[in-house]
Amino acid sequence: MIALLFAGMAAAQIAPECEEAAAAAPPGWYVDDAHQQAYLLNYFALSTSLSPQHAAIPAHNGHGSIGLDMAVIPPLGCNRRLVLDRSKTEDTNKAPVVPRIRMTFAMPKVGPVVFYGGLAYAPPVHIFGTQNVIASGEIGAGVPLKSGAQFGLRYHYSLLKTVAEIATPFTAGDPEVLDFYAGSTFGLDLMGGWDLGKVTPYIALGFTDASTFFYIGDDGLVSNNPYPFFGFNGSLGVQARIKFIDIGAELYAVPGQIYTGRLRVGYLF
Repeated sequence: MIALLFAGMAAAQIAPECEEAAAAAPPGWYVDDAHQQAYLLNYFALSTSLSPQHAAIPAHNGHGSIGLDMAVIPPLGCNRRLVLDRSKTEDTNKAPVVPRIRMTFAMPKVGPVVFYGGLAYAPPVHIFGTQNVIASGEIGAGVPLKSGAQFGLRYHYSLLKTVAEIATPFTAGDPEVLDFYAGSTFGLDLMGGWDLGKVTPYIALGFTDASTFFYIGDDGLVSNNPYPFFGFNGSLGVQARIKFIDIGAELYAVPGQIYTGRLRVGYLF
């Protein structure tokens, strides 16, 4: 999971597939090493942000769903993996998805408004020598119109931590030392959609804040993030309710940071 994305953080070497990129001139978007490392720290916090994966009103009044949320983590190219003034590469492309247990529930209608809440959780399971915890939540309100249109407002947050040997030793063969990575995101989305019966296409536009903390156990250093992220995000998706199955699929984008797909499959209750 998250630790797998950072494995090899401090190995003073360039991966064979990235030698050509390291020898070439930096791409036009490259600023400096501080921006590059901040991008990596923000990238993996944003990869666990809790995007809607449901319509402006996620369930019928007094009902909800529980199931699995899967967020795809696109692999990074060599130019994004090069750090320390492009003298080494990070091994960031090991975990293709972030899976979480996720539940949403819609309250009884209050006037024209449907209030709802949701939780998502990845337990501290040891996998490939790492231990990860992700806890997320959301609260929101939606207004359905007789035409089928829906409008809503949604707040979301995510907290994550990883304990593992994230920054590998500079010298091969040195003993492994545990590192600690923590990240958090929160944001607000304005949502709209159209209820077509069993299927509801939707769009969400908002802003998300991301903060990180990274402690390198090998030398006791804290890798500060001088450029924590705050900016625009958007989702375009569809929610389908087929008998007792609830499905949410969307394209999620944080411009300049991450463009990915996300899927949620749940049981309606």
